Amino acid sequence: MTQDHDHSGPRLTPLAQSLPAAVPFVGPETQERDRGHPFKARLGANESLFGPAPSVIEAMSREAAETWKYGDAQSWDLRRALAGHLGVGMDNIMVGEGIDGLLGYLVRLTVGPGDKVVTSLGAYPTFNYHVAGFGGDLVTVPYTDDHEDPIALIDRARELGAKLVYIANPDNPMGTWHTAETIQRMIDAVPEGTLLILDEAYIEFAPDGTAPPFDVTDPRVIRMRTFSKAYGMAGARVGYAVAAEPLITAFHKIRNHFGMARVSQAGALAALQDQDYLAEVQAKVTVARNRIAEIAEANGLSTLPSATNFVAIDCGADGDFARRVLAELIARDIFVRMPFAAPQDRCIRVSVGNPEDLDAFEAALPAALDATRNV
Repeated sequence: MTQDHDHSGPRLTPLAQSLPAAVPFVGPETQERDRGHPFKARLGANESLFGPAPSVIEAMSREAAETWKYGDAQSWDLRRALAGHLGVGMDNIMVGEGIDGLLGYLVRLTVGPGDKVVTSLGAYPTFNYHVAGFGGDLVTVPYTDDHEDPIALIDRARELGAKLVYIANPDNPMGTWHTAETIQRMIDAVPEGTLLILDEAYIEFAPDGTAPPFDVTDPRVIRMRTFSKAYGMAGARVGYAVAAEPLITAFHKIRNHFGMARVSQAGALAALQDQDYLAEVQAKVTVARNRIAEIAEANGLSTLPSATNFVAIDCGADGDFARRVLAELIARDIFVRMPFAAPQDRCIRVSVGNPEDLDAFEAALPAALDATRNV
């Protein structure tokens, strides 16, 4: 006797059923597979092409022999080192699988179906992805002069009674930034019942005076940082959040307690202890940002000032024009990306790189512009 089976598909929740099976970014590996050959220059994902410190590689290599063990579920050594580095308590730090992983945990903790969440139109899309995944109602406000608008974000959050309001300082995708005083005024203005997410993924590249002092007694803000950018460890997936102790403790309710790899923990600890190498990377980033600006200017284009490891190049027209420039660069084996929303999508976004990477970009840009203009 055979039994009939319902082959209509997996029994997803109504919310999951309603979501598109999409990812926020199409990775360079996916594009290379589709194209059938690799890029000459990988300048689109804001990775550190300068790589991690030799001390980090050594520490991770040593730990590889211990990878039969689970990682420390408390990330105790790393949290202790971070606490000393930042001048906060260990109980004010949560380590997770990159800022992306921590954002997912935070949204899961705070956002239910229909809850309002405020962000900037065109800001970091992975956050939006998590909000949609837990049924939140995402509300956006426009950029002002290519900067996220702290006053507009707070005003909208207050008007809606939003659970979360998100800002990145420095900003991705524009590279612009606000002063510590401006960000502190934003924190001070957070309405009752709202939590401010301050994404500081690029803070190591920013000028002094960009980050306000930590105040872990303030329950209105959670700050997130990463080892993916300045420390050159994007593939290791190590981020951390700093906040008041009750919120940090709440992560234990839902996080993946063994989500951190031992080799990643060891590498992050070594990276934090090698501040001399960080200073070398910061100097290289400054040189490369200036080089990108020079390349743009030589081609009649302008750039936005940047406090990150990338530069937004204004292509001088609209988003359709910039999309064609980007496509022409990709056709010439240069991987770059661009902002999603107008009017910021008039730009392309180019990550800093080694001289040979920027040489390849410099060689390809004039032809890409010519091809775009002659369509």
